[in-house]
Amino acid sequence: MVSLDRPLPGGIGLSHLSAYDWEAADGVCGGSPHLHLVCTEAYVVTGGRGAVQTLSPDGYRDTPLETGSLAWFEPGTVHRMVQGEDLRITVLMQNSGLPEAGDAVFTFPPEYLTDPERYATAAALPSLAGPEAEDAARRRRDLAVEGYLPLREALAAGDAEPLRAFQRAAAALVRPRVPAWRKLWHAGALAAAERTGAQLDSLERGDAEGYLSSSTMHVAEPTRHGGLGMCGRREEYAVEGATVPR
Repeated sequence: MVSLDRPLPGGIGLSHLSAYDWEAADGVCGGSPHLHLVCTEAYVVTGGRGAVQTLSPDGYRDTPLETGSLAWFEPGTVHRMVQGEDLRITVLMQNSGLPEAGDAVFTFPPEYLTDPERYATAAALPSLAGPEAEDAARRRRDLAVEGYLPLREALAAGDAEPLRAFQRAAAALVRPRVPAWRKLWHAGALAAAERTGAQLDSLERGDAEGYLSSSTMHVAEPTRHGGLGMCGRREEYAVEGATVPR
């Protein structure tokens, strides 16, 4: 397995988001509710204000976000970014490469989750930018909200079974991708952890000069602005291992 030479710390993924200001059926402006299957995601709020709505086995939460807030969600937690006023967020993603390889499932209605082709068609964007892509991003957001609202209503009433059913369906939907994800994990996050282990071994043996003498720094600027992400408009970095082509 080929390892990535210059990953971000810990093999994380990184992007910046400006939350969508499109109003949904419940009058809320924001992104597409979804969950991740194996990746923890963190929001670092860098400007504005808003909220994140989450559904998890411990219930429904509506958590305010403002500059300086830090929030993170474990795999299986449905999250929905809500726009307040110019909400801007830096997103840190565990296991860089996996989210872009499909480790995220929209809360589409159940009939989409049991039909992989129908789900893929509803989730896809026709291009990276432009009016047609924006229309498609908004349609998939609205479809995700359509499936999300009954889950939220049931959970608020104390019934977690619809959420558990969605989690099961999401897991079944992505199961065929696991072998490909494993390769990305080996090359990224796992390789980063193993590299630290090798450095500790060198320190313990007293021969750390080898890897210390080859150390350097790296600089990157955003290489894509205004991308259409799940939660908002994305700025991305073309850093090895930080993201993969979608």
